[in-house]
Amino acid sequence: MSFGRARFIFGFLVAPIVLYAVYVLYPYGQTAYYSVTDFSGFSPDYSYVGFGNYVELFSDDVFLRALGHNVVVLTVYPVVTILLALFFAFMLNVGGRGDKAGVRGVRGSSVYKFIFFFPQVLSIAIVAVIWRRVFQSNDGGMINSLLMKLGLVDKDKPLLFLAESDSVFPPIHIGNFVFEAPVVLVCLILIAIWGGVGFYLILFSAAMQSIPKDIFEAATLDGATRVQTFFRVTLPLLREHVSVAWVYLGIAALDFYALVVGMTPGPGGGGPNDASQVMSSYMMSNAFRPARFDSFAFACAMGVSIAILTLLFAAAQLRITRSRDKLEF
Repeated sequence: MSFGRARFIFGFLVAPIVLYAVYVLYPYGQTAYYSVTDFSGFSPDYSYVGFGNYVELFSDDVFLRALGHNVVVLTVYPVVTILLALFFAFMLNVGGRGDKAGVRGVRGSSVYKFIFFFPQVLSIAIVAVIWRRVFQSNDGGMINSLLMKLGLVDKDKPLLFLAESDSVFPPIHIGNFVFEAPVVLVCLILIAIWGGVGFYLILFSAAMQSIPKDIFEAATLDGATRVQTFFRVTLPLLREHVSVAWVYLGIAALDFYALVVGMTPGPGGGGPNDASQVMSSYMMSNAFRPARFDSFAFACAMGVSIAILTLLFAAAQLRITRSRDKLEF
């Protein structure tokens, strides 16, 4: 019986494991191998160069600038998305008036949830088309057109938005690293927040609905305000969900490829003048639009570096979460 069960389990697992090894693990290993060679992507002749690509990578000004952009996105995008999702989820589920039946959610909350979630059903291509029209840097753009009609913007000098490379705050230089927030990158972050809030609103709403309403009613009877209820009751009970959301949003912030390529100028996105360049877009530009013939191995080194940074971020976040749980226990 034991042997038959093992054979049955093995029969179901062997195909997924083989497919995962062939289409996921093997490409990862191949990328790591090519990253320590001078493989051009075209010629089958290449040689081992050790960590030369990695040394060159962290002396490349564009890559360091792209890394700084990813850090800015990682700092802003997850925090704002989670805060907005928590606020709207709390208001929709516990923001209604209390009565004899207890604390109620806002009337029509299901409609609001659908509206917030709607961006999730749109493909990135549709999102790019919509927001390019909104941020268009002439009188055909929705924002520029509105501001011109209000007399706040001169018709001959429209706001550039996606074509603006100036930073919204003075760049911060730490060694060779540059941390800045160009206007075009801020626009992309706002779009990402618009698209992400709805999903995490639904996630947090489902978690809030699993909390017994008696807890909220007891807090209300004890005289707690809605703000106190949120910080003292709701937020502690949602800590695990917030941690999961932080990991997912952090991984998305370290990627950020689709919006950059779909919305910014340049052959592979990242424009103007690399103002919206992130690590993933720069990697793809080097791999498939090479500025030099030996850049494929250089791009592989970028891919390995991005993977390591992503794993370190996820591990650090999970470690912090577990440490807090142990301290509270």
